[in-house]
Amino acid sequence: MPNSIDVRVPARVDLAWAISVGGIGVVAFAALLLFTWYFAATLFLIFAGMLLGVALNAISNLLGRVIRLPHALRLTIVCLVLAGLLSGVVFLGGTTIAQQAKVLSDTIKSQLVTVKGFLEKNGVDTSYFNLGNASTAPAAGASPSETPAAPAAAAPRNLPSASEFASSGGAIVSQTLKLLLGTVSAVGNFFIVLFLGLTFAAQPSVYRNGLLFLAPARQRARATIIVDRIGETLERWLIAQILTMAAVFLVTWIGLALIGIQSSFILGIQAGLLTFIPTVGALLAGLIVVLASLASGWVAALSAFGLFLGIHALESYILTPMLQRQALDIPPATLFAFQILLGVVFGIWGLALALPLMAIVKVMIDYFKAEEKAPVAAAA
Repeated sequence: MPNSIDVRVPARVDLAWAISVGGIGVVAFAALLLFTWYFAATLFLIFAGMLLGVALNAISNLLGRVIRLPHALRLTIVCLVLAGLLSGVVFLGGTTIAQQAKVLSDTIKSQLVTVKGFLEKNGVDTSYFNLGNASTAPAAGASPSETPAAPAAAAPRNLPSASEFASSGGAIVSQTLKLLLGTVSAVGNFFIVLFLGLTFAAQPSVYRNGLLFLAPARQRARATIIVDRIGETLERWLIAQILTMAAVFLVTWIGLALIGIQSSFILGIQAGLLTFIPTVGALLAGLIVVLASLASGWVAALSAFGLFLGIHALESYILTPMLQRQALDIPPATLFAFQILLGVVFGIWGLALALPLMAIVKVMIDYFKAEEKAPVAAAA
């Protein structure tokens, strides 16, 4: 009898300990999910800064293959060259970009109204489109006589009361503050990403060692392999993505300029930037190009659509397989589903950073799969 009691007591202690550890693990995981949900924008911002740091470090390493210089000096050269290119684009083409951006915005708005009117004319309900007060504007091609006539004699109005004046003034101040805060937020996010990228790229080994220090001592060798593989994969993918974006920008700009489309330069810039977002970015860029080309006639729109198909084929079947065959190998349907999921849950940040996040997950899955197959192959 005493022996059975002695056996049961340690078993109960082990069971209680296992339940306690499991409960703590569940609570910690739930707290981590809650933290990620509430601070997703900040975490995505930090991740974007890390990606910029990886890109700068990768370009510095490429420069190191040509010029044998210390890492800090190579990074300085890369940053100065990139800053010079950006400054050249701003100073030499800043006015052109601003003018073309305004023309493009007006063209897109007018073409959206035209498309909406065409759909309504053919019996398609477009009430769910939020085009502001576009429906009150006269349809394209409508004569002035078809517009509602103004009343012959408008009733005289008194001056606005103090309450009406205060209400309108408050609305103006509110809209101005929203615009100002939005601008400050966008500029602040840009400088945060830039600062994080520069600091990560300046001392990559310090942050790598600090990340590995957080891993348990018994798992540090495994964590080192995973972190190094993730860094190599992201570096190869970012270099290939930068080359692809530059090629799409040049081909789109030159092609639209030859067709005779206005705002060809800004359309090339947006097509190159949207290439960073696989699948969804190309579709959005093509839609913007076609809408902007409608103002120049159906021939120009069809030519622009053909150009978009050619650029998409160039990107999908030549550039991506040639440049990224050693970087990522993710099935398109899996990537698209992951993009839609993160885009719905986290908005534009999730949509833009879905591919690098999935690349990290894939590297970890491939490592653990290879680790599981190794003992089996050794036993055989």
